[in-house]
Amino acid sequence: MTLTKVFGDKLRCLTKSRRHCKTSGPTCNLIQMPELPDISAYLKALEPRIVGQPLLKIRLASAFLLRTAQPPLSSVEGRVVRELRRVGKRIVIGLDGDLWLALHLMIAGRLHWRPPEAKLVGRQSLAAFDFPAGSLVLTEAGTKHRASLHLLSGKESLHSLDAGGIDVFTSDLDFFRATLTAENHTLKRALTDPRLLSGIGNAYSDEILHTAQLSPIALTKKLKAEEWARLFDATRQTLAFWIERLGDEAKIAFPEKVTAFRKGMAVHGRYGEPCPRCGDAVQRIRYADKETNYCAGCQTGGKVLADRGLSRLLGSDWPRTLEELEALKRR
Repeated sequence: MTLTKVFGDKLRCLTKSRRHCKTSGPTCNLIQMPELPDISAYLKALEPRIVGQPLLKIRLASAFLLRTAQPPLSSVEGRVVRELRRVGKRIVIGLDGDLWLALHLMIAGRLHWRPPEAKLVGRQSLAAFDFPAGSLVLTEAGTKHRASLHLLSGKESLHSLDAGGIDVFTSDLDFFRATLTAENHTLKRALTDPRLLSGIGNAYSDEILHTAQLSPIALTKKLKAEEWARLFDATRQTLAFWIERLGDEAKIAFPEKVTAFRKGMAVHGRYGEPCPRCGDAVQRIRYADKETNYCAGCQTGGKVLADRGLSRLLGSDWPRTLEELEALKRR
Protein backbone atom coordinates (compact mmCIF):
# COMPACT_ATOMS: atom_id res chain seq x y z
CA MET A 1 0.00 0.00 0.00
CA THR A 2 1.42 3.41 -0.98
CA LEU A 3 1.51 6.49 1.19
CA THR A 4 -0.87 8.16 -1.24
CA LYS A 5 -3.50 5.48 -0.69
CA VAL A 6 -3.04 5.63 3.07
CA PHE A 7 -3.15 9.38 3.49
CA GLY A 8 -4.91 10.72 0.39
CA ASP A 9 -5.01 14.47 0.51
CA LYS A 10 -3.07 14.54 3.76
CA LEU A 11 0.01 13.42 1.87
CA ARG A 12 0.40 17.02 0.75
CA CYS A 13 0.84 18.00 4.37
CA LEU A 14 3.41 15.22 4.82
CA THR A 15 5.56 16.05 1.82
CA LYS A 16 5.24 19.83 1.43
CA SER A 17 5.92 22.84 3.55
CA ARG A 18 2.97 23.69 5.73
CA ARG A 19 2.81 27.22 4.40
CA HIS A 20 2.06 25.81 0.92
CA CYS A 21 -0.42 23.17 2.08
CA LYS A 22 -3.98 23.59 0.75
CA THR A 23 -5.54 20.85 2.83
CA SER A 24 -8.07 22.14 5.31
CA GLY A 25 -8.09 21.21 8.96
CA PRO A 26 -6.52 22.33 12.22
CA THR A 27 -3.09 20.88 11.44
CA CYS A 28 -2.83 23.15 8.41
CA ASN A 29 -4.03 26.29 10.15
CA LEU A 30 -1.47 29.01 9.42
CA ILE A 31 -2.52 31.22 12.34
CA GLN A 32 -0.58 31.04 15.57
CA MET A 33 -0.59 33.06 18.76
CA PRO A 34 1.65 36.16 18.80
CA GLU A 35 4.66 35.57 21.04
CA LEU A 36 7.14 37.79 22.88
CA PRO A 37 8.85 39.29 19.79
CA ASP A 38 5.45 39.96 18.16
CA ILE A 39 4.02 41.56 21.30
CA SER A 40 7.17 43.66 21.62
CA ALA A 41 6.71 44.83 18.02
CA TYR A 42 3.14 45.88 18.75
CA LEU A 43 4.32 47.83 21.80
CA LYS A 44 7.06 49.49 19.76
CA ALA A 45 4.52 50.56 17.13
CA LEU A 46 1.94 51.73 19.65
CA GLU A 47 4.26 53.84 21.81
CA PRO A 48 4.60 56.86 19.49
CA ARG A 49 0.94 56.62 18.52
CA ILE A 50 -0.86 56.46 21.88
CA VAL A 51 1.46 57.17 24.84
CA GLY A 52 0.66 60.64 26.12
CA GLN A 53 -2.63 60.63 24.21
CA PRO A 54 -6.16 60.44 25.64
CA LEU A 55 -8.20 57.32 25.01
CA LEU A 56 -11.34 59.00 23.72
CA LYS A 57 -13.60 55.96 23.58
CA ILE A 58 -13.70 52.17 23.40
CA ARG A 59 -16.22 50.67 20.99
CA LEU A 60 -17.07 47.00 21.45
CA ALA A 61 -18.62 44.96 18.64
CA SER A 62 -18.53 41.82 20.78
CA ALA A 63 -19.73 41.84 24.36
CA PHE A 64 -17.83 38.60 24.98
CA LEU A 65 -14.47 40.35 24.56
CA LEU A 66 -14.68 42.17 27.91
CA ARG A 67 -14.04 39.79 30.83
CA THR A 68 -14.40 42.22 33.73
CA ALA A 69 -17.36 44.23 35.06
CA GLN A 70 -15.63 46.63 37.45
CA PRO A 71 -14.44 49.25 36.92
CA PRO A 72 -16.84 50.02 34.06
CA LEU A 73 -15.28 50.39 30.64
CA SER A 74 -16.59 53.94 30.37
CA SER A 75 -14.30 54.94 33.25
CA VAL A 76 -11.24 54.98 30.96
CA GLU A 77 -12.71 57.37 28.41
CA GLY A 78 -10.73 60.60 28.24
CA ARG A 79 -7.87 59.26 30.38
CA VAL A 80 -4.33 59.68 29.08
CA VAL A 81 -2.16 56.66 28.31
CA ARG A 82 0.92 56.78 30.53
CA GLU A 83 2.72 53.54 29.71
CA LEU A 84 2.70 50.28 27.81
CA ARG A 85 3.94 46.95 29.07
CA ARG A 86 3.81 43.23 28.42
CA VAL A 87 2.43 40.65 30.84
CA GLY A 88 3.12 37.22 29.37
CA LYS A 89 1.50 37.39 25.95
CA ARG A 90 -0.79 40.27 26.91
CA ILE A 91 -0.52 43.88 25.79
CA VAL A 92 -1.14 46.15 28.77
CA ILE A 93 -2.08 49.83 28.51
CA GLY A 94 -1.65 51.93 31.65
CA LEU A 95 -3.86 55.02 31.98
CA ASP A 96 -4.32 57.90 34.39
CA GLY A 97 -5.94 56.91 37.65
CA ASP A 98 -4.00 53.63 37.90
CA LEU A 99 -6.33 51.92 35.43
CA TRP A 100 -4.99 49.13 33.22
CA LEU A 101 -6.33 47.63 30.03
CA ALA A 102 -4.97 44.14 29.38
CA LEU A 103 -5.54 42.66 25.93
CA HIS A 104 -4.84 39.02 25.10
CA LEU A 105 -4.93 38.31 21.36
CA MET A 106 -4.98 34.53 21.82
CA ILE A 107 -4.38 32.66 18.55
CA ALA A 108 -6.21 34.63 15.90
CA GLY A 109 -6.45 38.14 17.35
CA ARG A 110 -4.57 40.92 15.53
CA LEU A 111 -4.25 44.69 15.91
CA HIS A 112 -4.54 47.30 13.15
CA TRP A 113 -3.98 51.05 13.12
CA ARG A 114 -6.77 52.82 11.27
CA PRO A 115 -7.88 56.42 10.67
CA PRO A 116 -9.78 58.11 13.53
CA GLU A 117 -13.19 56.61 14.35
CA ALA A 118 -12.71 53.79 11.84
CA LYS A 119 -15.83 51.71 11.32
CA LEU A 120 -15.98 48.18 12.67
CA VAL A 121 -16.73 46.16 9.56
CA GLY A 122 -17.47 42.45 9.41
CA ARG A 123 -17.61 39.72 12.01
CA GLN A 124 -13.88 39.74 12.57
CA SER A 125 -13.86 43.29 13.98
CA LEU A 126 -14.29 43.03 17.75
CA ALA A 127 -13.33 46.43 19.15
CA ALA A 128 -11.87 49.85 18.43
CA PHE A 129 -9.84 52.03 20.79
CA ASP A 130 -10.22 55.59 19.59
CA PHE A 131 -7.39 58.11 19.94
CA PRO A 132 -7.03 61.59 18.43
CA ALA A 133 -4.62 60.39 15.73
CA GLY A 134 -6.30 57.10 14.89
CA SER A 135 -8.17 54.01 16.02
CA LEU A 136 -6.59 50.81 17.24
CA VAL A 137 -8.83 48.07 15.84
CA LEU A 138 -8.89 44.51 17.15
CA THR A 139 -9.87 41.75 14.75
CA GLU A 140 -10.04 38.00 15.29
CA ALA A 141 -10.22 35.45 12.50
CA GLY A 142 -12.51 32.44 12.72
CA THR A 143 -15.77 31.88 14.54
CA LYS A 144 -14.39 30.98 17.97
CA HIS A 145 -13.60 34.35 19.46
CA ARG A 146 -11.14 33.78 22.30
CA ALA A 147 -9.41 37.15 22.55
CA SER A 148 -10.03 38.88 25.86
CA LEU A 149 -9.96 42.37 27.37
CA HIS A 150 -9.61 43.06 31.09
CA LEU A 151 -9.94 46.45 32.77
CA LEU A 152 -8.22 46.44 36.16
CA SER A 153 -7.69 49.00 38.87
CA GLY A 154 -4.27 49.18 40.50
CA LYS A 155 -0.94 47.97 39.16
CA GLU A 156 -0.85 45.11 41.64
CA SER A 157 -4.00 43.67 40.06
CA LEU A 158 -1.94 42.76 36.97
CA HIS A 159 -0.42 39.91 38.96
CA SER A 160 -3.70 38.05 38.58
CA LEU A 161 -3.07 37.83 34.83
CA ASP A 162 0.52 36.68 35.12
CA ALA A 163 1.02 32.91 34.76
CA GLY A 164 4.31 33.23 36.63
CA GLY A 165 6.85 32.47 33.91
CA ILE A 166 10.29 34.06 34.30
CA ASP A 167 11.75 36.67 31.97
CA VAL A 168 14.79 35.02 30.41
CA PHE A 169 16.49 38.41 29.99
CA THR A 170 16.45 39.08 33.73
CA SER A 171 17.36 35.51 34.69
CA ASP A 172 20.77 33.87 34.99
CA LEU A 173 21.69 30.37 33.84
CA ASP A 174 21.28 28.76 37.27
CA PHE A 175 17.78 30.17 37.81
CA PHE A 176 16.80 29.29 34.23
CA ARG A 177 17.92 25.70 34.75
CA ALA A 178 16.27 25.42 38.17
CA THR A 179 12.97 26.69 36.76
CA LEU A 180 12.88 24.28 33.84
CA THR A 181 13.94 21.28 35.93
CA ALA A 182 11.33 21.77 38.65
CA GLU A 183 9.44 19.07 36.75
CA ASN A 184 10.70 16.61 34.16
CA HIS A 185 9.25 17.65 30.80
CA THR A 186 10.38 17.68 27.19
CA LEU A 187 12.24 20.81 26.17
CA LYS A 188 9.44 21.78 23.79
CA ARG A 189 6.87 21.65 26.57
CA ALA A 190 9.09 23.39 29.10
CA LEU A 191 9.92 26.29 26.78
CA THR A 192 6.26 26.88 25.92
CA ASP A 193 4.86 26.53 29.46
CA PRO A 194 3.79 30.06 30.55
CA ARG A 195 4.22 29.02 34.19
CA LEU A 196 7.93 28.53 33.51
CA LEU A 197 8.94 31.02 30.81
CA SER A 198 7.19 34.21 29.81
CA GLY A 199 6.09 34.85 26.24
CA ILE A 200 7.51 31.85 24.36
CA GLY A 201 5.23 29.73 22.16
CA ASN A 202 5.29 27.24 19.34
CA ALA A 203 7.21 29.22 16.74
CA TYR A 204 10.10 30.64 18.70
CA SER A 205 10.62 27.47 20.73
CA ASP A 206 11.35 25.69 17.43
CA GLU A 207 13.90 28.36 16.54
CA ILE A 208 15.48 28.27 19.99
CA LEU A 209 15.93 24.50 19.95
CA HIS A 210 17.41 24.59 16.45
CA THR A 211 19.90 27.26 17.51
CA ALA A 212 20.81 25.20 20.58
CA GLN A 213 21.00 22.02 18.47
CA LEU A 214 18.83 20.14 20.95
CA SER A 215 16.00 17.67 20.41
CA PRO A 216 12.50 18.98 21.19
CA ILE A 217 11.74 15.74 23.04
CA ALA A 218 14.88 15.75 25.20
CA LEU A 219 13.91 15.67 28.88
CA THR A 220 14.90 18.59 31.08
CA LYS A 221 16.30 16.44 33.86
CA LYS A 222 18.59 14.59 31.46
CA LEU A 223 20.36 17.58 29.95
CA LYS A 224 24.08 18.01 30.58
CA ALA A 225 25.59 21.21 31.91
CA GLU A 226 26.95 22.30 28.53
CA GLU A 227 23.55 21.63 26.94
CA TRP A 228 21.90 23.89 29.52
CA ALA A 229 24.39 26.63 28.67
CA ARG A 230 23.59 26.24 24.96
CA LEU A 231 19.85 26.33 25.60
CA PHE A 232 20.06 29.41 27.83
CA ASP A 233 22.21 31.31 25.33
CA ALA A 234 20.04 30.21 22.39
CA THR A 235 16.86 31.35 24.15
CA ARG A 236 18.21 34.82 24.83
CA GLN A 237 19.90 35.19 21.44
CA THR A 238 16.90 33.99 19.41
CA LEU A 239 14.40 36.19 21.21
CA ALA A 240 16.72 39.21 21.16
CA PHE A 241 17.31 38.81 17.41
CA TRP A 242 13.61 38.71 16.56
CA ILE A 243 12.66 41.43 19.03
CA GLU A 244 15.19 43.75 17.39
CA ARG A 245 14.26 42.75 13.84
CA LEU A 246 10.50 43.07 14.31
CA GLY A 247 10.97 46.21 16.38
CA ASP A 248 12.92 47.85 13.55
CA GLU A 249 10.13 46.95 11.13
CA ALA A 250 7.53 48.38 13.55
CA LYS A 251 9.34 51.72 13.52
CA ILE A 252 8.70 51.94 9.78
CA ALA A 253 5.10 50.71 9.64
CA PHE A 254 2.48 49.35 12.00
CA PRO A 255 2.71 45.51 12.09
CA GLU A 256 -0.56 44.75 10.32
CA LYS A 257 0.27 41.15 9.39
CA VAL A 258 1.66 39.38 12.42
CA THR A 259 2.50 35.77 11.59
CA ALA A 260 4.45 32.91 13.13
CA PHE A 261 6.00 32.16 9.74
CA ARG A 262 8.80 34.63 9.15
CA LYS A 263 11.28 34.86 6.33
CA GLY A 264 14.63 34.04 7.86
CA MET A 265 13.36 31.46 10.33
CA ALA A 266 15.49 28.33 10.37
CA VAL A 267 12.92 25.58 10.88
CA HIS A 268 9.51 26.82 11.97
CA GLY A 269 7.02 26.59 9.12
CA ARG A 270 9.75 25.24 6.80
CA TYR A 271 8.83 21.54 6.75
CA GLY A 272 10.52 19.82 3.82
CA GLU A 273 12.83 22.75 3.10
CA PRO A 274 16.60 22.53 3.65
CA CYS A 275 18.03 23.30 7.06
CA PRO A 276 20.15 26.47 6.75
CA ARG A 277 22.89 24.85 8.85
CA CYS A 278 23.30 21.35 7.40
CA GLY A 279 21.02 21.19 4.35
CA ASP A 280 18.89 18.25 5.53
CA ALA A 281 15.14 18.54 5.03
CA VAL A 282 13.30 20.07 8.00
CA GLN A 283 11.05 17.54 9.73
CA ARG A 284 7.99 17.90 11.94
CA ILE A 285 5.86 16.12 14.50
CA ARG A 286 2.24 17.05 15.07
CA TYR A 287 -0.10 16.79 18.01
CA ALA A 288 -3.68 18.16 17.99
CA ASP A 289 -3.46 21.60 16.33
CA LYS A 290 0.22 22.15 17.09
CA GLU A 291 3.36 21.04 15.36
CA THR A 292 7.06 21.02 16.10
CA ASN A 293 9.58 21.68 13.35
CA TYR A 294 13.15 20.46 13.74
CA CYS A 295 16.23 19.32 11.85
CA ALA A 296 17.06 15.68 12.41
CA GLY A 297 20.64 16.22 11.26
CA CYS A 298 21.32 19.08 13.68
CA GLN A 299 19.10 18.21 16.62
CA THR A 300 18.38 14.49 16.92
CA GLY A 301 21.48 12.79 15.54
CA GLY A 302 19.65 11.92 12.31
CA LYS A 303 16.73 10.26 14.06
CA VAL A 304 13.24 10.99 12.69
CA LEU A 305 10.94 11.61 15.64
CA ALA A 306 7.67 9.70 15.73
CA ASP A 307 4.57 11.68 14.81
CA ARG A 308 1.85 10.32 17.11
CA GLY A 309 -0.86 9.95 14.51
CA LEU A 310 1.22 8.83 11.54
CA SER A 311 3.52 6.52 13.49
CA ARG A 312 0.51 4.81 15.04
CA LEU A 313 -0.90 4.24 11.55
CA LEU A 314 2.34 2.97 10.05
CA GLY A 315 3.40 0.97 13.10
CA SER A 316 6.71 -0.82 12.56
CA ASP A 317 6.99 0.77 9.10
CA TRP A 318 7.53 4.20 10.64
CA PRO A 319 10.95 5.46 9.42
CA ARG A 320 13.63 5.87 12.08
CA THR A 321 16.17 7.78 10.02
CA LEU A 322 16.16 10.34 7.20
CA GLU A 323 17.28 7.65 4.78
CA GLU A 324 14.34 5.40 5.70
CA LEU A 325 11.95 8.34 5.37
CA GLU A 326 13.16 9.17 1.87
CA ALA A 327 12.93 5.52 0.86
CA LEU A 328 9.35 5.37 2.17
CA LYS A 329 8.40 8.44 0.15
CA ARG A 330 9.77 6.86 -3.03
CA ARG A 331 7.64 3.72 -2.74
